[in-house]
Amino acid sequence: VQLQASGGGLVQPGGSLRLSCAASGSIFNIGAMGWYRQAPGKQRELVAAVTSGGSTNYADSVKGRFTISRDNAKNTVYLQMGSLKHEDTAVYYCNLRWGPASVYTSWGQGTQVTVSS
Repeated sequence: VQLQASGGGLVQPGGSLRLSCAASGSIFNIGAMGWYRQAPGKQRELVAAVTSGGSTNYADSVKGRFTISRDNAKNTVYLQMGSLKHEDTAVYYCNLRWGPASVYTSWGQGTQVTVSS
């Protein structure tokens, strides 16, 4: 199973970016999909997640600015990020749970998001 994340880059404060993460390989019964981030010197934290049924949850710091969505036909999860702030700078990792009872967890390779003027 491989997760390919893309869409990171350099953006000015107030700008927007859209991250994508596509899963491939022998994957089945995908459950929750999510995005985490890790800033230098900090622990990895959950940014947003979406269940197989479409329910979402967000970190308080991104509520109202970020939107997570998924395309089950493409095994892809997206993170639309808006009103970006300096503190959103981090490496963003996609994550998904799959298999019977979501027993397996897979991580993407990480994509850098830098918010700077």
